[in-house]
Amino acid sequence: MQIKDVLLAPGNGAFFYDDQEAIRSGATQDGFIYVGAPATPGFKSIRVPACSLGVGLVLADDTVVWGDMMNVQYSGAGGRDPLFDTKQITDLTSRVVVPQLLDVDASRYLESCAKIFEPCEHKRLPLAVEYGVSQALLRAAAHLHRTTMAEIICSEFDLPLPRHKVPIYCQSGDAREVNVDKMILRGVDVLPHGLINSRQKFGVGGQTFMEFVKWVANRSHQIGRPEYRPVLHFDVYGWIGQEIGLEPQHIADFICKVADTVPDFTVNIESPADFGSTQAQIENYAKIVSILNNRGSCARIVVDERCNTLEDIRRFAEARATHVVQIKMPDVGSIADTARAVIICKANKVGAYVGGSCTETDLSAQASVHVSVATQADMMLAKPGMGVDEAFSIVGNEQNRLLAMLSRRRNQYENVG
Repeated sequence: MQIKDVLLAPGNGAFFYDDQEAIRSGATQDGFIYVGAPATPGFKSIRVPACSLGVGLVLADDTVVWGDMMNVQYSGAGGRDPLFDTKQITDLTSRVVVPQLLDVDASRYLESCAKIFEPCEHKRLPLAVEYGVSQALLRAAAHLHRTTMAEIICSEFDLPLPRHKVPIYCQSGDAREVNVDKMILRGVDVLPHGLINSRQKFGVGGQTFMEFVKWVANRSHQIGRPEYRPVLHFDVYGWIGQEIGLEPQHIADFICKVADTVPDFTVNIESPADFGSTQAQIENYAKIVSILNNRGSCARIVVDERCNTLEDIRRFAEARATHVVQIKMPDVGSIADTARAVIICKANKVGAYVGGSCTETDLSAQASVHVSVATQADMMLAKPGMGVDEAFSIVGNEQNRLLAMLSRRRNQYENVG
């Protein structure tokens, strides 16, 4: 068999796991920590260092290919899997997953994923396990076929060899001003996220947030290239709904008001409100999208919370309940399902943003580049971490290397033809 042994290695995520419910409920920051009692099961404090678990597949030629398991920053929120527990995940992987890995044809990517990720005791495997194992299997297939991971995705899903870069989106974390300047100087395609995750950052009636939007736009003019017009993308963590109410008309009015303050830019508003369930989210987001479209607004809604799995993404896309879906890779699970999610979004003329979390690792970030480029997603997240420079270099350099290899491969095909 191609896989003759499996290694497990505990690791670090690039940021921290945060208790979103405690933060929404008013936990205050003291330096880098949050003060107060946690509110989400599994959290012993509001902010804890992110951990991960590496899974290494030892192939027949003794090459070891790796994938990394982890959960997202706001674990346990909005229907997501609970906080990552390295001991529990290690035990489950050793008992259930490892024996199956030793019995698959690693050269057949989708077939291997389908076999490994069958329900265990009538329950789906933790999504972190799917995510890490699917990365390792993708690297194994690429090694066995002597191709890139992107080419494996293209082959398995009958996609053409990609030619174009995918726009990169950076997130600022709490160091907003410094990191926005970094993004502008680097000419980032989409920025800045902003981490508008508290009443203090959103402001009464959203005034603090609106001032920040205007500042980012003005700063782009001040220090960016003359022709530089990034997409302005802000994650407000449901605070529009929390501050001004859950009436779709009022939310759409506020979003239009924000977009009108920066008329030279396309504005993405991620997670404008949390309506409490996936179905309610779909129904109300569809109303907001319809209002914005009818007004001809340059603002676009991006869904994150309540849109976690592949089936969730399908429902939002088919209902036109968003302009853009964040395909949050650790929440989707298998990388194969991220590819399927992009394909579903494109079929329904909905934007596909291949995202993830600051808690990820260099390996998971590099794998995400290959699926993003292979499927020609509309944008992808610079990850991991919140430092901008590191994430932008990891994702940007991997994309440039990949496109150079694909260009060479295309030339080889053309010369043979």
